[in-house]
This record gives sequence, structure tokens and C-alpha cells, in this order.
Amino acid sequence: MNRELIVRSNSVAVDFALLKDGKLIELHKDENDHNFNVGDILLAKIRKPVTGLNAAFVNVGYEKDAFLHYHDLGPQLASMLKFVKKVSTGKLKDYSLKNFPFEKDIDKHGTINHVVKANQSLLVQIVKEPISTKGPRISSELSIAGRYLVMVPFSDRVSVSQKIESNEEKDRLKRLVKSIKPKGFGVIIRTVAEGKKVAELDKDLQNLLAKWTAMCKKLYKARTPSKVLVEVNRASSILRDVFNDTFTGIHVDDETLFTQLKDYVHEIAPDKESIVKLYSSSVPIFEKFGIERQIKTSFGRTASMSKGAYLVIEHTEALHVIDVNSGNRSNKANNQEDTALEVNMLAATEIARQLRLRDMGGIIVVDFIDMIKPAHRKKLFDHLRNEMKDDRAKHKILPPSKFGLVQITRQRVRPEVNIKTTEINPSGSSQEVEAPIVLIEKINVDLEHLLKNTPKDKGIVLNTHPFIAAYLTKGFPSIRSKWFLEHRKWIKIQPRDAYTYLEYHFKDKDGKDII
Repeated sequence: MNRELIVRSNSVAVDFALLKDGKLIELHKDENDHNFNVGDILLAKIRKPVTGLNAAFVNVGYEKDAFLHYHDLGPQLASMLKFVKKVSTGKLKDYSLKNFPFEKDIDKHGTINHVVKANQSLLVQIVKEPISTKGPRISSELSIAGRYLVMVPFSDRVSVSQKIESNEEKDRLKRLVKSIKPKGFGVIIRTVAEGKKVAELDKDLQNLLAKWTAMCKKLYKARTPSKVLVEVNRASSILRDVFNDTFTGIHVDDETLFTQLKDYVHEIAPDKESIVKLYSSSVPIFEKFGIERQIKTSFGRTASMSKGAYLVIEHTEALHVIDVNSGNRSNKANNQEDTALEVNMLAATEIARQLRLRDMGGIIVVDFIDMIKPAHRKKLFDHLRNEMKDDRAKHKILPPSKFGLVQITRQRVRPEVNIKTTEINPSGSSQEVEAPIVLIEKINVDLEHLLKNTPKDKGIVLNTHPFIAAYLTKGFPSIRSKWFLEHRKWIKIQPRDAYTYLEYHFKDKDGKDII
């Protein structure tokens, strides 16, 4: 399995595409005017506590106030408020917390108006970016993420990622971290820390402490609201969270970003520094790696899979609905149940990819093709869980219901990636059409279906617009030549001046429509 990160830069934004074996699995955009990123820490001011919601609205500098629920305050809120007040006024200049007297934890079943008041300053962290009409979601239980560790101020707890399965390794990591952990800070040990030595963990921890110190220095006489700790840029954030030994290339088309990423990779994995490459070809970087084509075919209401199967993805205010369709798929399976299982397994793989690619969050309901055998339903459920295990967003998958529906909840921290894939009709009509770039793929799917269901001695003629006919027949080897080599059947292509650009029909040798 090979992973590549492709970074495209322009004057207003930076786009990041994560490829797995050449297939697009994540797409991110980092806009220059994006002021609220998950992980940023701000010095904010309580606007007003609302007892009925057991929450407070907080001024973080966004047009809509951020929402802070009582359960997101963190048990050591009183200690944090005391610390912020002392540092902001210059009465405390030791930021290490080792001599700082902690206050009693707040009551986990308490009410908001007993612990905070209007116009009070506090540190908050963005946990969900502004989505639709809502302001950012925030928490005052701070965490600063590093490569191997996450540092939690005003805590003393050491915990280990559940994805590390070995109890022996968990105990080893806990012992190591407890031996280097400074007083007053909790630590969460990340999955990538598995097998690492104490020197690597300590270096990561020292980097996090340096960030904390730099943040605290900004608090003195700081105005509210103001950003005091900025999450690393999106490229470094992606590498920090997903980088591993399977990465084979990081390609960047901007020299400044190239230098930044090369330095970052040198810091976290010196032996992999050579995989960071500056892209300088005249062909746009997303074109070169086939990303533009994948974007056109992966977004929109339908998402195609192999052999004619496809997904229909619908969005409502409250949830997403995905319908699995076998389309014109045919295979060598002996019965409908085996066909349903095969299509459902393909769909599960594509659904896991689509959720990451579009960053779909909230409730997702999937209508798989009905299967009678319990063993098949279990096989599908296990396969879907396995496909989603690399998903960094927190998620939960329920087993198929008796109606064949699978329910998924997935954490939403950013607005969903929504890319328009329809284009102006080249024939002049006011109605928009599917992107022409996917036309050849649709012809391929229809042709493959035809060849499986048409006798070998029966001729097939493709009628299409002259431009498309030329595209299929010119050059060496032409697309039609490739069809012949693959299927051992010559397809006659007939240009039709009367057709619109995107119109095509398969006919038999007598001119009767087949499709």
C-alpha cells in the first residue's frame, strides 16, 4: 500500500490531496482567510451564560458567538481561570504549573452560572469549525497535539490510544511517559507512539511544552478575543496525523511550502526526507496525478463503482442517505445472493472512501442490497468496519438492521467538502450537464456490459458526436484499439453530426438501438 500527499498552492488557498495506491481518499482546502481551524486556542470572553441550555455563548471574534456547553468546560476549569487571570495581569510568570496551586474540580453535574459569569476571560479551543449558520464549537479543556503525544494542561492523567492493542506495549509507554511528564500536565499517548523510545517521546513533549510557554507569554495584557496558539498549517497537520512508513511521495508545487514540509518531515522522520519533492512541470500538479478526473467522478449525487454498480448520495438537514445500486452489473455468480454480497462489499469500500473524501459527518444511513444469509450480513459489517479503521474522525457503525440498513455516526468538525461537478451544457442549453470528462468512462461501462450480454458474432456500432468519435479513434494506441486488445472485438464508431456533444448510442449492424 502506497500513500502520497499532493499539495497544490495558489494565491488564495492551498489544496491537499491524499492518495492511497493512486486513488483519492482525502481532499482538504486551507484558505488564507480561514480564521478558525480545529485545534486553535483563543483567549475569549464569556458573553452570557444560559441556564436553560446549561451553556454559555462566548465571543471568539466570529460573527456568531461560539457555543460552550457545561460538559466541555473540563473538570479543572477553576484552576485554568485562576491561571489565566494571574498570567494576564503579570502576577504569574512561571508557566510550568509545577508550583501552581490547583483548585478543586468543578461538579460534573453542576450548572453553568455557578462556575462562569459574563465578561469573564478564559482560554478556549476550537473543536468544530463554523458550519452553515452556526458559530464555532469550543471547549475549555485544552489539548496540544504533537507527533506522538497530546499534552493536556491542568491534568495529571496519562492515557493510551485504544488502537494500540498490546497491553504490554501500553504499560511500557505509560511507564516511559510518567517518568518524563512534568507536574500539572496530563498526556495522551497517540497510536503512532507504538514502539518508540523514550528519547523520541521526550523530544515531542519538550516541543509541546515550548508551545505552551510561547502561548502563555502572549496572554500578558492580551485583548479579548485573540488567538494565542495556532494549530500547525493543514499540510503539517495531515502529515502529523497520518504519516507512516507507507508514504512514498509528497509532491509540492510551491517552493516555500516545499521547504516547510521538507523541514517538518526531517524533524519527524529524517530517513523519509527524500520523498518530499518539488513539482515544477508545466502540466498542473492535480492533472499530472489524475486528481482532477477523480474529483469530477467522485463528487455529485452519484458515485460510480466498477462493473456498472453505483451509489446514490442524498443530503438532508439532519442526515445523509446512501443507496447502493447494482446497475447493469452482471457476474459469474450462481445466484442473486452472491451478486448482492459482491456489490455490497464493493460499496462498503467506496462508502468508507466517500465519507473521508467528502468529510461527511453526523448521521449516515446506508441502504445496502438486501441479503438473506446472516453470515453474509456479518461479513459485510466486518468489512465496512475494517475499511473505516483508518478514518481519523470518530465514528460508530451499527450492524445491519432487519431492513438491511446500516447506520453510521461520524464526527463532524469542519464543513462538508462540496464540489460542483455539473457544467454548462456545451450544446448551448440552459440546463447544466454532467462533467464531459466522465463521458468516456460511462461509454466504457456500457460497452463492457454490452459485450458480456451480446453474442460474439453480433456487430456493435457506437454512434457519437464527431469530436468524441475522433477522440476515440485517433492517436496510437487509440482508445478503440485498446478496446480491441482487451475484448477481442472491433467496435465500429460512426460520427453523427446531429448529435449533441455528450450524446451517444450503441446500435447493432441493422441500425437498431441496443442502448
